[in-house]
Amino acid sequence: VQLQASGGGLVQAGGSLRLSCVGSGDIFFIRGWERQAPGKQRELVANIGNDGSTNYADSVKGRFTLARDNAKNTVYLQMNSLKPEDTAVYYCAAVTTRGDVWGQGTQVTVSS
Repeated sequence: VQLQASGGGLVQAGGSLRLSCVGSGDIFFIRGWERQAPGKQRELVANIGNDGSTNYADSVKGRFTLARDNAKNTVYLQMNSLKPEDTAVYYCAAVTTRGDVWGQGTQVTVSS
């Protein structure tokens, strides 16, 4: 099982980024993104169910959008109106036969 996350970077407040997570191997489905800021616990950003239903953290509702491309085994996180408090390492997660698996993370830094 391998999850490859990409798309992070440095952006000014109000800007946008799109994260991508490509899965390979014995994966049922990629279920979404979590993030961890320095000194804080990892938190849910957004989940997408196998049926396509989505769930967002209150802090990102209306700004972030999750989408899945099943043909490419890829999940995207479109992040708009970014805020400095969105700065974190973002991890994508997948459901596999061995339980949840996380990718290596991609750094998102939002400057004020």
